[in-house]
Amino acid sequence: MQKCAETMSNSNSRLVYSDENNSICRRCNKPLQKCQCRNAVASSSTGDGVVRVQRSTKGRKGKGVTLITGVPLGGEELKTLAKTLKQKCGSGGTVKAGVIEIQGDHRDFLLELLREKGWTVKKAGG
Repeated sequence: MQKCAETMSNSNSRLVYSDENNSICRRCNKPLQKCQCRNAVASSSTGDGVVRVQRSTKGRKGKGVTLITGVPLGGEELKTLAKTLKQKCGSGGTVKAGVIEIQGDHRDFLLELLREKGWTVKKAGG
């Protein structure tokens, strides 16, 4: 019984205040050395080697967004790629959890741009 109480108290605790900057992950509330969020993003980028381009409207009130997944880049390289793609499409967008989101339907245009980079690119979805 003592052992169960100890594990329960550890899993239900979270950091309320700390004067140490950048030592705790904001997503999982664990020290950066033991952060599971960054490890999950790094492992998700290693896929089957195919970059997929798809259109999605889910959760966006009918507004279409082009999603690019499976890009074999990480961190700042992914953000700079997203920036150049947004500039060439002439629209906005963002990078969320290793997925590049570009506002509007630019699948055909982005397919060609990503093929020029030397990646295997497929159209996904409908």
